[in-house]
Amino acid sequence: MLMIRLSRVGKKHHPLYRVVISEKRKDTVGDYLELLGQYDPHTNTANLKAERIQYWISKGAQTSGTVHNLLVHHKIITGEKIKVANIKRPKKTDDKKDPGTEKKEEAKTAKPDDNKPNESVKEEPVKEKSEDKKPESPEKPTETDDKEDKKEESEGKK
Repeated sequence: MLMIRLSRVGKKHHPLYRVVISEKRKDTVGDYLELLGQYDPHTNTANLKAERIQYWISKGAQTSGTVHNLLVHHKIITGEKIKVANIKRPKKTDDKKDPGTEKKEEAKTAKPDDNKPNESVKEEPVKEKSEDKKPESPEKPTETDDKEDKKEESEGKK
C-alpha cells in the first residue's frame, strides 16, 4: 500500500521534513517513489505539490495522520483534522517519584497492628492433600548401587 508521509531530514535538534510517497512497510529514510514537498515545523511553512498529492490520493494512496492534518491546514484536501497521538514523554526529575515506588516505600515502613489484619498481605488458602495420590513405592536399587554394595562387601571380607 502506498503511503504519503514525512521523512525526517535536517540537523540534530532542528528537524526538517520531506513529504514523500513510498511503500508503507519501507523505511522513511530509504527509497521513496516521489518527493511531494517539504515542511519546516519551526516556521510552520510547507512547499507542497498539490496536483501530485491529489493524483496519488486518487490512485489510492493513504496519508499518515500528521500529513493529513498538514494537507487540511494548507487546504489541499478537505475534511476534518485527525487526532494524532503525541508521543512526548515527561522528563524525570528528582522531585517527582514514580507512583509505584511510593507504594513500595509505604509497604516497607508500615508496621502491621496486632489488632488489624494487614490488608497488603493476602493469605492463600491451604490446599488439602488429596487422597487420590498413590503412595510412593520404595526405591529400587540400580545397577551402580549393586556394584558399590559388592565392593563394600569384598573390602569388608579382606
